[in-house]
Parts: sequence; structure tokens; C-alpha cells
Amino acid sequence: MAHKEEKQEKKKIDQLEKELEQMREQIRLLEEEKQKHFEQLQRVSADYTNYQKRAARQIADSVAYDKKAILRSLLPSLDNFEHAFAKISSAEGEQTLQKTIEGIHMIYNHMLDTLRSLGVEKVDALGKPFNPDLHEAMMKREEADKENNTVLEVYQPGYTLGGQVLRPAKVIVNRLDAEEEQAVPGNEVETEKEDSPSPNSEDSREDA
Repeated sequence: MAHKEEKQEKKKIDQLEKELEQMREQIRLLEEEKQKHFEQLQRVSADYTNYQKRAARQIADSVAYDKKAILRSLLPSLDNFEHAFAKISSAEGEQTLQKTIEGIHMIYNHMLDTLRSLGVEKVDALGKPFNPDLHEAMMKREEADKENNTVLEVYQPGYTLGGQVLRPAKVIVNRLDAEEEQAVPGNEVETEKEDSPSPNSEDSREDA
């Protein structure tokens, strides 16, 4: 009986030792997997750090390149200034003023062309209805022969970049009183109809 119990006890011990060995193997595998994931995390972290440094350099290089391109596109305007100065200095009398005006127009047109090539467009404001998205009203003025809320004068031109407002145009806007608005062409017909006597009025019957 005692021998049988010893055998059972030894069997249990062997089973426990087997299970313990299995657990040790599982721990070893988990340790290896943990180390593997840790090394992968280190590599990803290092790659991300390098990417951040690389991206910052690329952005700085891109900004510097764009700056150079913009400045390079404006250099011909400086050349035109020098050409204009040379022509002005060689002109005499009335020709001096004419050459000055021509030179200024040439430089102005060249700078507008340069801005257009960069996606910049001048806001067409004069004579247009006031648009708060494109215009900034500096003051109001009354001109009875113009439509109400019309831009009468452009104090400072406005510009858009890619369809978005880069700078609104500063303008002077026509603002009429109610009576003056009725006198604007287009409302005159209605006014004349209101003032003309009705065919059924007393004056009409008296004349009949």
C-alpha cells in the first residue's frame, strides 16, 4: 500500500516538473517576443526621429527654393528700372517726362505679369457693386448719376491669390438717400408713372 502511494506521489511530482518546464519554456518564448517587439519599437522610434529631421530640412529647403524663385522673378523689374533711368537721363525737354511715364508703365506691367504667373490677380473694383468679401469701404460719397452702392473710386487696389483674398481693395462707395435713389436712371420710368394723372382723375373728367 505504501509502495503504491509512493508511486502516485512520484507521478504527481513528475507531472508538476513537466508543467513547470512547460511554463519555463513559455516564459522564455515570451521574453524573446518581448525583446523582439522592443527592438522593433526602437527601430520605429529612430526612423520617426530621422523622418522628423528630414521633413524639417525638406520644408526649409522648399521654402528657400520658393523664396529664390519669387525673388528671381522680380529681378527683371529692377533691370527695367535701370533701363528706364538710363533712357530718362539721355532724354531732353518734354521727352524726359514721356520716357519716365513709359518706363513706369513698362515696369508696372511687368510686375503685374510676374504676379499673375504666381497666381495673383488684381481685383476689378471700379464701377462694380460693393462686395464686402473683396472690398473695404474707406468712405461714402453721393453721386446721383451713379447706382447706389457702386464703387466710385479705388483708393488702394486689392489682390487675390488662387481665388482667395490676399488684400481687399480699399474703395469709396456711392451712397444715395432714398429720394436720390429714385432719381437714378432705371427708376425714372416708375417715378413718371406715379406723377402722371390717371385717366379717371377729376382733371380728366373736367377736360372732357
